[in-house]
Amino acid sequence: MSLANLRTHYTADVEPEKVDNGQKITLAGWVHEVRDLGGICFVVLRDREGKAQVTLVKKKIDKDLFNAARRLVRESVITVTGNVKFEEKAPNGYELLPEEINILNVAGSPLPMDTTGKVDAELDTRLDSRFIDLRRAETTAVFKIRHEVLQAIREYFVKHKFLETATPKVVATATEGGTALFPITYFDREAFLNQSPQLFKQILMSGGFDRVFEIGPIFRAEEHDTRRHLNEATSIDVEVSFADHFDVMEILENLVAYAYTQVIENCKSSLEVLGVELNIPKTPFLKLTYNEVIEIINARSEEKMHWGDDLGTLGEHTVGDYVYETTGESHYFIIDWPTEIKPFYAMPYEDRPEFSKSFDMMHRTMELSSGAQRIHIPSLLKSRIESQGMDPDGFEFYLKAFEYGMPPHAGWGMGCERFVMTMLGTDNIRDTVLFPRDRRRLSP
Repeated sequence: MSLANLRTHYTADVEPEKVDNGQKITLAGWVHEVRDLGGICFVVLRDREGKAQVTLVKKKIDKDLFNAARRLVRESVITVTGNVKFEEKAPNGYELLPEEINILNVAGSPLPMDTTGKVDAELDTRLDSRFIDLRRAETTAVFKIRHEVLQAIREYFVKHKFLETATPKVVATATEGGTALFPITYFDREAFLNQSPQLFKQILMSGGFDRVFEIGPIFRAEEHDTRRHLNEATSIDVEVSFADHFDVMEILENLVAYAYTQVIENCKSSLEVLGVELNIPKTPFLKLTYNEVIEIINARSEEKMHWGDDLGTLGEHTVGDYVYETTGESHYFIIDWPTEIKPFYAMPYEDRPEFSKSFDMMHRTMELSSGAQRIHIPSLLKSRIESQGMDPDGFEFYLKAFEYGMPPHAGWGMGCERFVMTMLGTDNIRDTVLFPRDRRRLSP
């Protein structure tokens, strides 16, 4: 068989309005299951889009073909050519009566893990054999939805006149002055894997790009070992000129609502596989000030929060539950954070400089995004760098862009994996990335 003719349809393409009953087609995929009942044999073929039942009746089919089907090894790669017969009880409402079965590759046995869902596997087992885990319908569904989320995000940005950009991932300077960096050898000097495209996004504002977005990897050398942290993640970043923090908060909340809308509309089968029912978040999102958050936590939790503290996990859940109980919504903003606990580039309020024009977008279970209006005045930016114990000379390439006409601007970054995780109610963030990188896992 020519490789060009290994498949005429995906399993999900075979619908009454798309093919005729009795039409000859060729499916290609993996042997999901073989059920030999003596006089009849069922082979379930699985491809990316779903499953199809191949039905072989011993008295009505070639003996060699029947015996070959009975001997098929699970997860082997096959093609099946035959005639469609609509059957309501079969997967997708049809079965295939085969004329030919070709074995393209025989799978080894025993399998590293079960793909039928009859035997559960621990997350580490699944990740160690990710190539098998990805064949599970539940795993495939997550990544189909992730694809739709990223597709929707790009569509939204393009509709609103954003330019997609790509910034360096190998850098000489820390973005936010932290120590959570991965050092690498760059020829004869030290460099780092970038923890954020922040500085480069701002340089682009000086360059007149006006509205930019980037979807790309970021690296954090933090020694977390939790269900919601990764050391390599995908960040969705935005920067907008002639805008303040309220402007970019509006962009963010509308983007979230649009992504939910597209997933609900275009991922019905994947949501059904996962047993997830989504509602489109209502906009605008509730905005709580940092001071209001302190009051909520101290009134509802035994773990007290003081001015200048960041939110801990318990605090996030406490406020998230309060928002859900009072509004029925899971997304909200925390605004007006203390200047000293935000990055050096966050703009302080002119009349109360102890507060910054910054925000976090929260889900009821965790933080999803951080953003702010940025400092665009060179002298103020240098003093803020110095106040956080850093040397402005180390940021020369960045500060130079502010000396020759930097417009007011604002932006944010949001973690793709956390966004998908909270959308689907996934227990572990590692389920939302193909090949996770954390402090214990570097392979596969």
